[in-house]
Amino acid sequence: MDYTLLNDFSQIDSNEWNNLLGESISDSPFLRYEYQQVWWEHRGGGEWKNAQLILVSAHEGGKLAGIAPLFIAEYENKPALLLIGSIEISDYLDVIVRPADHSAFISGLLDFLASALGGNWSSLDWYNLPDDSPTLAALKAEGEKRGWKHLEEVYRPTPRIALNGDFEEYLSRVEKKQRHEIRRKMRRAAESELNVRFTIVEKTAAIEPELDTFFDLMVQDPNKANFLHPGMREQMTAVLRSAHEHGYLWLGFLEIGGVKTAASLNFDYNNKLWGYNSGVSRAHMELSPGWVLLSHTIQWCCENKRSEFDFMRGDEDYKYRFGGVNRFVMRAKLNK
Repeated sequence: MDYTLLNDFSQIDSNEWNNLLGESISDSPFLRYEYQQVWWEHRGGGEWKNAQLILVSAHEGGKLAGIAPLFIAEYENKPALLLIGSIEISDYLDVIVRPADHSAFISGLLDFLASALGGNWSSLDWYNLPDDSPTLAALKAEGEKRGWKHLEEVYRPTPRIALNGDFEEYLSRVEKKQRHEIRRKMRRAAESELNVRFTIVEKTAAIEPELDTFFDLMVQDPNKANFLHPGMREQMTAVLRSAHEHGYLWLGFLEIGGVKTAASLNFDYNNKLWGYNSGVSRAHMELSPGWVLLSHTIQWCCENKRSEFDFMRGDEDYKYRFGGVNRFVMRAKLNK
């Protein structure tokens, strides 16, 4: 493979990138061209103040064969190579390459980085690799071959619910007490005189006012309010606007008395729903708006033949009460 160090996202075609991603070892919304580009423009909402783009493409026979979206930044007191999207707001990351090319791509990439960047980096530190990614084994093997120190550890759980199109079948797999609670709360909301209604923002809708409503609900949680500082809000707005433009933003609301009271923000991608964030008003808590909205969201997944609801990173208790089963994202590190 022929490797090239690119200085800007404009040097690689977005369609080529996304087409390769569709055949890659890992395909998530966080690896799409538009997400990666926007993340880099905003540096993760200010997560990285000083960083240098290291965007590497590989061609074989004149065709794009692999992409390593990387950057160099000072991390843990050393210059490290990290995956674009690291660390806090991109739940799944990886290199972009077909399975058949993966091993050769990783080996050639490490050779290229060692020669092209010289001593400008001392470690490769990749977060949020899916636990079934072949990149984990490849990095371990390359570390052993090169005499580099290797570290691999679980970074975060990513609970998921497998679905087969039948909401009742899904409920049958939930713990009995929780199953009763889901049904009871959905029924109580449906029978309320306050006219409780589940809605989904249309793909053709003007998204800006809907995002404003979502953020207003999100910051009802003090922890989320602290997270959503101006730089992060600008980052998230750009990401969500881009996802809407490309047709995979899924934003649902629970309206109570005509007022949007809870919001569920997801990516509808690759026949599954990726649960990105949520927000709930403190009003009408007697109707459990957050739980009711999540129940409707999972029911929508079933009715629309989505194969999975992915809660993504985090071990919050409600994820398991709704039947989430743990998978994990990993951290893999090589020290030269």
